[in-house]
Amino acid sequence: MPGVYLSYPFCAQKCTYCNFASGVFPASLEREYCARLERDLRSHSWDWVPETVYWGGGTPSLLAVDAFRRIMAAIPGRPWREATLEAAPGTLTAERVTAWVECGINRVSLGVQSFVDAEIRRAGRKHTAAVVRSDVARLREHGISEINIDLIAGLAGQTDASWRQSLDELLALDCPHASIYMLEVDEDSRLGRELLLGGARYGALDVPGEEAIARFYETAVAALESAGLQRYEISNFAKPGHESQHNLKYWRRDPYAGFGADAHSFDGQWRWSEAESPRDYVAGPAPGPRVEAVAEEERLFLGLRLREGVPADGVPVTRAEELGLLERAHGRLRLTPRGLLLANEVFAEFLR
Repeated sequence: MPGVYLSYPFCAQKCTYCNFASGVFPASLEREYCARLERDLRSHSWDWVPETVYWGGGTPSLLAVDAFRRIMAAIPGRPWREATLEAAPGTLTAERVTAWVECGINRVSLGVQSFVDAEIRRAGRKHTAAVVRSDVARLREHGISEINIDLIAGLAGQTDASWRQSLDELLALDCPHASIYMLEVDEDSRLGRELLLGGARYGALDVPGEEAIARFYETAVAALESAGLQRYEISNFAKPGHESQHNLKYWRRDPYAGFGADAHSFDGQWRWSEAESPRDYVAGPAPGPRVEAVAEEERLFLGLRLREGVPADGVPVTRAEELGLLERAHGRLRLTPRGLLLANEVFAEFLR
């Protein structure tokens, strides 16, 4: 069955590495946004019952309890198979977590990024490693055991030793899921723009090089897999049975409906998106045009993100395969360990 994605693009501060369509906005806009989001959910033609719900952001863990309850009540199908909320460490009050559980949330993804306090501060975050440990304990006290921890390889000042410290802290918490992201350098984040311009702000001069970031990632793969968290997608690791059911819909091209600013939808054939900025979304323009998905290209560059790969039938031999970045096994095509590090180069070959 399809999933539901809810966009909450509001944050208390903008992190230096963030390249999402989120930020700090007036409280009045947030109220209007929540009202519009609730209206859209209530007016939607629900000819299907959602299997999964996913709150992304932004920082949806900041959403006021009353507004959260109203929005969740507008989605049919509770209890869902999986209902995830992205949370910033330090925002998990007892009142909020209680409301999340009562409204059907059974999985929380914590945007930790690092357990080294100096790295956390330079990234523009306000929490500490101690806060993360306290938040995980609070979630478990309220019955939420499905917890994901995000880490970023490549933050300013990060070293092999500090990265190992973050991995050790993550493993000590014994959460069933972890996401390891390599720092993205593009114009959509303050740090990315500074790096592209050769500047020094936001710790740009102390960002590790590409080889170091790749080494951090490979260190994480080895550490997580030795602890029983298997890599099932380029950036995602889980104990068996604890994979993100909602995110798997994206990679397997299952249907999902997106609500809120910059939210995307897919019905199995067509894709469309909402207005990118929260102000434009509140103003009420129609969603973007429906664009027919290019099935074969999408099947390859989305499905190859998964460790299971895609059926190999009909896929011609490519240069990536000749270079050892792709392999065929048991009738499937998948990225090799080296190909996982160079995935963007492999995907580009299928999009030419």
